[in-house]
Amino acid sequence: MAMVLIEDPRRTDTAFNLALEEHCLMNLPIGEDYLLLYVNGPSIVIGKHQNAVEEINTDFVERHGIPVIRRQSGGGTVYHDPGNLNFSFIRRYEPRYFNNYDHFTGRVAEALRHMRVPATLNGRGDILVEGRKVSGNAQAVRRDRMLSHGTLLFRSNLQDVSQALHRKPGKFVSKGRPSVRSQVVNVGNYLPSGTDMEAFRAALLGHLLPLADKQPHVPSRADLEAAEALAREKYRSWDWNYGRSPDFELTRSGVVQGQLLEVRVQVSKGIIEQFGVAGNTSGDVPVEMPAHGLTGLRYHPEDLRDRLLHLGGAVAAQADEWVKLIY
Repeated sequence: MAMVLIEDPRRTDTAFNLALEEHCLMNLPIGEDYLLLYVNGPSIVIGKHQNAVEEINTDFVERHGIPVIRRQSGGGTVYHDPGNLNFSFIRRYEPRYFNNYDHFTGRVAEALRHMRVPATLNGRGDILVEGRKVSGNAQAVRRDRMLSHGTLLFRSNLQDVSQALHRKPGKFVSKGRPSVRSQVVNVGNYLPSGTDMEAFRAALLGHLLPLADKQPHVPSRADLEAAEALAREKYRSWDWNYGRSPDFELTRSGVVQGQLLEVRVQVSKGIIEQFGVAGNTSGDVPVEMPAHGLTGLRYHPEDLRDRLLHLGGAVAAQADEWVKLIY
């Protein structure tokens, strides 16, 4: 299959790149097959049907200011950074290609083997190297078009991957689709030490597009403006990234002002519908105040912190401890 490369605009804004991907899927002439490659800055990308908070270490994410962004396809949660290369195949939808990862991801694995990386596929569409995951993949169908996209850990910071995706303790009851955690490794470990991202990208393209004789498709100014508008309205919005999470109930225990407490939070469409707290109430923390004061809020750390500060007294004095426990 001959493909047209969508020339990477060299942006590392995850929201913009996901928006550009969606714009290309919905608007490019579908008589062609396309390949888009891009690199994102530090970010967490969750599947369309996942619960954002259930998938991440909220303390690590908030502390480092890492955006959490929902993509248009299913699948599990992945961590992106400048050491990760993302690829997207766009083509006309045919039933025989949906859930057929061999047709898409198999080409990437073949390219890696051409670079002497011992890559294989598993039954979920992942690419493995010596049993460890280097690529997770997902698909989406829109009318007569389809997308098959994935990640490639090249030289990612695997410590950040582990910390960002290490869920905080707590019991979730949710209809979200939890990720399947896997051991991971960087492809760069199997390549010559001087191989940088540009060289890796060029080698990948050299295998995926050996017969391409057409000029790359360079997004027009109108394409880029449309993608930026979509990024602003959708991929940077709280409503899409968090509000679209399946309803859930979270129970978590922790210490606030020396008291061991248990909180129970029920969230629907990203809004706190019920909140309860129980535990040793012999101290001077007015345990009932948060219970009466947090319903109706977005389940968001800044909203929680602002409300707790507004409540005043001992609750306000321990606002950060409350937020860490609740969120």
